[in-house]
Amino acid sequence: MSDDDARHREKMAKRKAVQDAEVASKKIEKGLLIVHTGPGKGKTTAALGLVLRMLGRGHRVGVVQFIKGAWDTGEARALKHFGDRIAWHALGEGFTWETQDRARDIAACRNAWETAKALMADETIRLLVLDELNIALRYDYLDLDAVLADLAARRPDLHVVVTGRNAKPALIEAADLVTEMGSVKHHFSAGVKAQQGIEF
Repeated sequence: MSDDDARHREKMAKRKAVQDAEVASKKIEKGLLIVHTGPGKGKTTAALGLVLRMLGRGHRVGVVQFIKGAWDTGEARALKHFGDRIAWHALGEGFTWETQDRARDIAACRNAWETAKALMADETIRLLVLDELNIALRYDYLDLDAVLADLAARRPDLHVVVTGRNAKPALIEAADLVTEMGSVKHHFSAGVKAQQGIEF
């Protein structure tokens, strides 16, 4: 073994000991409130990765889409194959600039929140994705304090993922994990249109 290999092995052994001790020190198990926000692409995609992971572990999941309408998306098609192990609810009526009807948007978001509360109460659901809830909160389509109270009152083992740009500071404060997706470069800027399997 070369000196470089020996030094590397010694360094990695020390790193492993530190990492093992860090992992062993964590004792709490609980349902997490996770927020995916920021201007970059990938917030819903990351949430759907957690959906797939939870399904892979044999658990039931729910998805409520607050802004996106009943689009024909690749993820909706794929997740239908899981049958009743996924409760998929696309309850939005399209982006706010498409509907241009505040009262209609508010009514759709309130309906979606009632569905979300029903899923939170469903003990068979282990993970609930509230897709674009941040947008509904940003435009005050839902009462932030009421939403936070409902999220805080959920059962202890339910994981909830909230997506959308411009997460409210109070939601960020309440969350266990917040990831901000940055935008370094986006293909739309170069004139590339939304494509199947990438955007929908």
